Amino acid sequence: MRVHSDPRLVLTDTPRLSRLTRLWRLLPHGLTLLLLVLLWVASDIAVPASLSLWTSRLQGFVTVFLGIFIEALPFLLAGVLMSSCIHLYVSEERIRSLSPRNPGLAALVGSLLGFAFPVCECGSIPATRRLLAKGASLPTGIAFALAAPVINPIVLISTYVAFASWEMVAWRFGLTILFAVIVGVIVGTPPRRAMVLADRVCQIPGGDDTRNYLEQGDLPGEQPVAVSPVRRVLGHASTEFFEMSRYLVIGAMLAAALQTLVPQQGLLALGNGLIVSVVVMMALAVVLSICSTVDSFVALSFVNTFTPGAILAFLVFGPMIDIKSALLLTTTFRRHTVAIMVVVCFLLTLLAGVMINFYF
Repeated sequence: MRVHSDPRLVLTDTPRLSRLTRLWRLLPHGLTLLLLVLLWVASDIAVPASLSLWTSRLQGFVTVFLGIFIEALPFLLAGVLMSSCIHLYVSEERIRSLSPRNPGLAALVGSLLGFAFPVCECGSIPATRRLLAKGASLPTGIAFALAAPVINPIVLISTYVAFASWEMVAWRFGLTILFAVIVGVIVGTPPRRAMVLADRVCQIPGGDDTRNYLEQGDLPGEQPVAVSPVRRVLGHASTEFFEMSRYLVIGAMLAAALQTLVPQQGLLALGNGLIVSVVVMMALAVVLSICSTVDSFVALSFVNTFTPGAILAFLVFGPMIDIKSALLLTTTFRRHTVAIMVVVCFLLTLLAGVMINFYF
């Protein structure tokens, strides 16, 4: 058994980060703290009438940003903890054995994994990243990343509680599975995995180097000591958490800016047609970036205004693709791959929503 000489390598299993890399990872958190401090200072200062509008918008921006960030943070933490457990204690052989070779079957298995890993979009992407790094097939990982935010008991129960209709739950469940399988097959069958996965995923070390449960002592000649499994998981999760959270911060800022600056009344006024209403609700899902565990109650408020196809489009497309999840996807997949996933999901959801409006 090989013993690492640096305890930090045992805990994180990642190369030592340069100072510039550490600063880049902490930059969004520092900007967020600075913004909050400036808002707190400005709230105690008499603001001229000409600047009151901008001050209220700034306060609204911070309120929306904190709402999105605080709502998503626990799920991101759950996702990185799950990712660390997979990385440290699940072998590559086990992952490959559970991943079928047939692309369609592999995508179907990945889309149903949400029942085993009940996380929203902020937690599913770190878990997807680790599954792919451990050898899971591309269709399995892609389908899991897209379907897991909906295909878990918490979201399905909340959908029923909001609409009091198992039919709405069945439509949401079926369309999500269908779209995830289609996108998984289309995007997940390239000649080489490196064409789809980001470089950072391809460079993640495998499971053989992570089986070490010993830590070298600080003094020369000191015997290695056992490392607690909880300490190993937390040490690895902390590294991945700071790497993923900066994308969450940036995505939450963009979503808050769109909600604050884009007039929502004008957006909602366009949602009267059978086709336009679907597009508007999909755009609203991207702008709001609501967690899938609570988006059913938001969609319920639009039932009397928008068509059934538009409501379903909001419930299906939002958890798959919104601002923060699109940025988080770039940590696992190449940007052109994420763009293809966004376009295919958009077209499939638009087609399904329009067909539901015309025929049901």
